[in-house]
Amino acid sequence: MGLTVLIGFGFFTMGLMDPLYDTYLPLFLRRYLNSNAAVGFIMTVDNILQLLLIPLIAVWSDRTRTRIGRRMPFIVVMLPISAVLFSLIPSLAGLSFVALLGIIFVFNIFKTSIRGPVVALMPDTIPGDYRSEANGVINMMGGFGLIVSTLLLTRLIRVAVQPEGAVSRDFSGYNLPFLIASGCILVAVLVLFVFVREKIPEDAQKEEKIPIIASIKQIFKSGDSSVGRILISLFLWFMAYEGAKPFLGLYMVEALGVSEGNAALAQGVAGISSVIMAIPAGYFAHKWGRRRFIRISLALLGVIMFLIPGAGFFGSRAGLGSGSVLALFLLLMFLYGAVWIGIVVNSFPMLWQMASFGTMGIYTGLYYTFSQSAAILAPPLTGLIIDLTGYAGIFIFGAICMLTAWFTMGGVKAGEPAGKGAAR
Repeated sequence: MGLTVLIGFGFFTMGLMDPLYDTYLPLFLRRYLNSNAAVGFIMTVDNILQLLLIPLIAVWSDRTRTRIGRRMPFIVVMLPISAVLFSLIPSLAGLSFVALLGIIFVFNIFKTSIRGPVVALMPDTIPGDYRSEANGVINMMGGFGLIVSTLLLTRLIRVAVQPEGAVSRDFSGYNLPFLIASGCILVAVLVLFVFVREKIPEDAQKEEKIPIIASIKQIFKSGDSSVGRILISLFLWFMAYEGAKPFLGLYMVEALGVSEGNAALAQGVAGISSVIMAIPAGYFAHKWGRRRFIRISLALLGVIMFLIPGAGFFGSRAGLGSGSVLALFLLLMFLYGAVWIGIVVNSFPMLWQMASFGTMGIYTGLYYTFSQSAAILAPPLTGLIIDLTGYAGIFIFGAICMLTAWFTMGGVKAGEPAGKGAAR
């Protein structure tokens, strides 16, 4: 447990950066662009880079052997650079649209490159039967980062009041949260480097090094459709998740009328419930079966996402004030976070359970290939849906994706802890 918490500091850094980036980058971009579809397209830059770089870097780290391990060299170099670049985002966003695009691209190269090694560090050190529990711990750490980012750091934003109709491109009031988050990331890197020691199993030295393409072909020609079904399912549930995430801040500001300083409140509320449920989700899945737990979560998420636009529509028809409608939305987001973490905690361990030490990075790369393909396609699509139908459309779209994933997960027969067959 202690080692897993220490490894979780890597996820803590992601929890700090991602909410600030996902919430305020669309707001920065909207100062230059009027189209939600265009904003959604630019927000896929990091996802495109993740699709290309995460599998490559993860497999590269599989084959790396140094005195400090195979994942740590990537962490101690790329994560500090990511932190410094992250701190510069508001300042460069205020210079020009070109400067904003430039920092988005360069920052995401480094942030994307580190994700694979950070994620693969846990299954390298934790036995397969306990990776759901361990994934719960490290996702809890990521949730703590999200809470710090959305509920504490965003309180430090100071945006000057502009005359009605004026468009301000002075983002200096956003600097402090980004600077503090960057400092916390540097401390987290130090913790990882000092306290986490990677170990290579003795039998790993004898493991045959199969070329990457041959390894992937071997995975899909095994005769078991479980890998393919899991990958298709996670593509679908990430279409729902990534389709809504970039627009939650805009939805809060433009549809619910909250201030920009409170734009990340929905993510923060979901983060709190995720932290609460992260560890229990791992233990429940170990007891009941990972597949069963994921399918229950998918069904619940489908219902919750259908309820979100309904709550706003019927709440206003019933005469509820804007404050009550906002409270109802935040309650649904709290439930959403509590259920969503059950999928996040258990989907990776299902894939890792099928991998060997030498192919851990390949399976990690496959996970990100499919999840980031969804993340690339979803924001432009949901941005277009908003332009055509309003914000309610993205939640209905997400509900359909979640329920479709429920069906595709039905045929998965592998990925459970040893001694526990696929649960019905």
